[in-house]
Amino acid sequence: MRVRFAPSPTGALHIGGARTALYNWLCARGSGGAMVLRIEDTDRERSSEATIAQILDALRWLELDWDGDPVSQFARRDRHQAAIERLLEQGKAYYDSATAEQVKAWRAVNRGAGYRGRETTADGAAIRLRVPDSGTTVVDDRIRGEVRFENRLLDDLVIARADGTALYNFAVAVDDAEMEVSDVVRGEDHLSNTPKQLLVFAALGIEPPRYAHIPLLHGPDGKKLSKRHGAASVQELRRSGYLPEAVRNYLALLGWGADDDETLLSTDELLRRFSIDRVGRSSAIFDEKKLRWINGRYMRESELAAYEARLAAHLEEGDRAAAATFAAADPAHRRAALAIVQDKAQVLSEVWKLIAFLFGEPVRDDAAWKKVMVADGEVAVAHTLSALSALGESDFTAARIEPVLRALAEREQIKLKNLLQPIRVAVSGGLVSPGLFESLEVLGREISLSRLDAARSSAP
Repeated sequence: MRVRFAPSPTGALHIGGARTALYNWLCARGSGGAMVLRIEDTDRERSSEATIAQILDALRWLELDWDGDPVSQFARRDRHQAAIERLLEQGKAYYDSATAEQVKAWRAVNRGAGYRGRETTADGAAIRLRVPDSGTTVVDDRIRGEVRFENRLLDDLVIARADGTALYNFAVAVDDAEMEVSDVVRGEDHLSNTPKQLLVFAALGIEPPRYAHIPLLHGPDGKKLSKRHGAASVQELRRSGYLPEAVRNYLALLGWGADDDETLLSTDELLRRFSIDRVGRSSAIFDEKKLRWINGRYMRESELAAYEARLAAHLEEGDRAAAATFAAADPAHRRAALAIVQDKAQVLSEVWKLIAFLFGEPVRDDAAWKKVMVADGEVAVAHTLSALSALGESDFTAARIEPVLRALAEREQIKLKNLLQPIRVAVSGGLVSPGLFESLEVLGREISLSRLDAARSSAP
């Protein structure tokens, strides 16, 4: 099997495009075949080197490799023009100088029929492919079955502008043929293009590839996926701190499912089990909440060393100051901090917010401070100081701290929540943190007591 992924470099790689790339990659790698990358950059006004680089970077981040160097469709324009010349010589294509108004008038007279032009001189004329007046063009789709198009309803296809540059449907067919693509896996929005491309293949006398048109992605509201549903591009997912293996897992399930409805599938399992023939026809729903859940599972199951490296890289890309602070910390302290947050964070962007207080003075949440450091808050912190002061450094562990504080709450007749929340605010600055007992252990006795003392001194 030889497939191709052919993005247009007019913006960031959309999540739908990423899923198309993934499906092609799974088809190729799972069958021992090849995937080529073709950049469809014939729209010179909208294409740019920056967006090409962005797409390549997104694919590399997703760990979806391709065979050979990326191919520029624009760089193949001489090949397109040579094919057009052959069709002109064979009488399968012709020059047509009809204006848009004239085509519109023709359609008004020949209501329901596809436009048929008249051959004219080459000066200032577009080039059209002759389409049969009868019969059908059949798309034998691996997902949708046979889709039939009546030729009499199809226009003679414009394959080149007046300046001789090939248009999309012609260039795509020529490229697929010359790049020896055996299977085209793409979004269903391209289904209407397929009969046009099949007609080009027929005119060129070339066997077409097999087609599979996958359903488009929608948001939870059933509407086409866009920014209003959250992240809409691979770059946004990356900035949010998702893991590439979790994204691959989730995207694979959007339209396709394993026989046993299993949700968490490693890349090796996907390669072994994925089949384009099992992709459904219905639109798939992209739900970022489900992706967050899957990503959280992957983060919890990561080895701590890999988790640490991922966080360091994420901070380096988005918060250089935090990255420097994290890198400068003692390795044992870094690992201890990550170990207590690993079960709590679902994406990498949440991790530093939860553990920053373990690496420097906490940023006080004034609303949280006012909420809990009143009345019994000061008393709770004072009692806690007394209780924890009795613990030596060797006893200052979560396993020892927890029973001491529980016993303190019972002895002083303080609700456990009313005891623990002021402590949490005192040491972390807010109401949300990893496990409190574990956090105190990671901070250590000296720093924990110092922050508690400072809180007691400044409580209202």
